Amino acid sequence: MDKKVLIINGPNINMLGTREKGVYGAVSYEDMCATLMRMAKDLKITLEIFQSNHEGALVDKIQGSRATADLIIINPGAYTHTSIALRDALAAVRVPFIEVHISNIYAREEFRHKSFLSDIAAGLIAGFGVEGYYFALEAANRVISRGEEEPGAKR
Repeated sequence: MDKKVLIINGPNINMLGTREKGVYGAVSYEDMCATLMRMAKDLKITLEIFQSNHEGALVDKIQGSRATADLIIINPGAYTHTSIALRDALAAVRVPFIEVHISNIYAREEFRHKSFLSDIAAGLIAGFGVEGYYFALEAANRVISRGEEEPGAKR
């Protein structure tokens, strides 16, 4: 079976490599995406990467993933701490997801310590820079493969 993963990036993730390098690193968004696409090919995963600074566009993408993705990797950016709409969309589509953060949100300002998504996520990766995305893609491969091997496994 072809494994399908959707990576969704929220506001300002497209600014990687130029934005607060001390927090987010020097790897550009384009370079990170290229590495992810190479990894996906090696893992035999069909990968789509989407980024928007607009909450509604993110909700629309999540809703559209119901029939097209086996797993979502999401870095909601600042919407992590504010968006019940993203939470509701992820809960509604029932596609398992991994929440990713480039920085360790729990080592930053107090307002960043609350995620509206973590308690319904399959997993959370934070604080490893862009490598967190690479870890998440490898984890997605394992989660999807495990589900394929188990008869009646829940998605």
